[in-house]
Amino acid sequence: MRTNTAEIDSTITHPGSVKINVKGAFIVDQENGSPNGNAPITASVNGGSHDTKDIRLPNHTAVVSHIAVDIGGSLAKLVFFSREPHSREPGGRLNFMNFETDRIDDCVEFMKQLKVKQQKLNGSRPGELCIMATGGGAYKYYDKIRDALGVDVLREDEMECLIIGLDFFITEIPREVFTYSETDPMHFELPHSDIYPYLLVNIGSGVSMIKVSGPRAYQRVGGTSLGGGTLWGLLSLLTGSRTFDEMLGMAEAGDNAKVDMLVGDIYGTDYGKIGLKSSTIASSFGKVFKMKREAEREAEDSGGLTNGDAGHHDTRDQDPPFSASDISRSLLYAISNNIGQIAYLQSEKHSLSTIYFGGSFIRGHRQTMNTLSYAIKFWSNGEKKAYFLRHEGYLGAVGAFLKRQPRNWGRRGSFEDGVGGRPLGTEARESVRMTMDYPTA
Repeated sequence: MRTNTAEIDSTITHPGSVKINVKGAFIVDQENGSPNGNAPITASVNGGSHDTKDIRLPNHTAVVSHIAVDIGGSLAKLVFFSREPHSREPGGRLNFMNFETDRIDDCVEFMKQLKVKQQKLNGSRPGELCIMATGGGAYKYYDKIRDALGVDVLREDEMECLIIGLDFFITEIPREVFTYSETDPMHFELPHSDIYPYLLVNIGSGVSMIKVSGPRAYQRVGGTSLGGGTLWGLLSLLTGSRTFDEMLGMAEAGDNAKVDMLVGDIYGTDYGKIGLKSSTIASSFGKVFKMKREAEREAEDSGGLTNGDAGHHDTRDQDPPFSASDISRSLLYAISNNIGQIAYLQSEKHSLSTIYFGGSFIRGHRQTMNTLSYAIKFWSNGEKKAYFLRHEGYLGAVGAFLKRQPRNWGRRGSFEDGVGGRPLGTEARESVRMTMDYPTA
């Protein structure tokens, strides 16, 4: 189940770029387009991002006449099914897109295009389309979506959709769930049915932590307001960055040691007695005040004044000894470390050994995953692991999609019990797990 370096780099940079060697559903190599070489119809969308990680469903032939959208505080995540254009092969694919919530009109316009373009591909007829909506925006933008599309909009509970979506990915999709570390960057977990209980740490604009004991047994046990929205907001003020991906790119190039006070800055070495390396962060942004004060003293000693009087040196004109990239990396570490420690404490409080991290905050970003993984490993003394997903931002949207699935959805039928499309329990999942074809490599 280990991956080589090339696959790791490709998967992290372009999630979903690895073809899955398994009979049944698999994550699509988006660059290859459809099986007959035709590019996906969503390759270019105004205001939207078509993530390169569609899921191919080769055995699905039933009509799909709905779209699912999870509208959060920062992003609107869209999931829809499409047939392969001009292909004689059966089945189709799940497509994944996201829009900034501030550009919700672009998202609605795209759904209007789907209403027209996808009818022939999906076998549906005019008037059959409906929208499955979850997240806070399902209520805030309900009238806008319903009036613009002229279709039914069914609102679903956000937490329930998150759990259904995560359960689907854990049990159904090979090479979806993985652990991350610097020495073993992507180690995939086999799909399995015995998944409860677990802790879901969903990191969006804010953070929710949910204890899941079964398909319909869950409880929000905690969270924090310091999440992706915090990083996005503060970095937009501190660095002038305009997009979250731009901020993550800056963090990739930064050096937090120029901003953070490390254990080595205090002790001059490791603090081995309590297990702290010299590179451990002792105080996020801890060097900034000291550097500012030293710069002011230097300006005063050289005859300059700090009030900006004409003819004198103004310290405000000095370039700081750290860059916007350094600030980005420091703040990313601060928020990720905080989330990781709170997640560990919640897992301890509720006796949960399995911790999944989801939400659009992660974005397949190496430093974020490594920080969260290290925090869980450090605080649990190596007894617990952090698990990530290649579709981490789409749990709620997929869950909403599955709430109105056609019959026999999924390779093992694990999301149908014949009553309203509700998921099966653990026992029913176990009874069908033998029909699963696992990867051969």
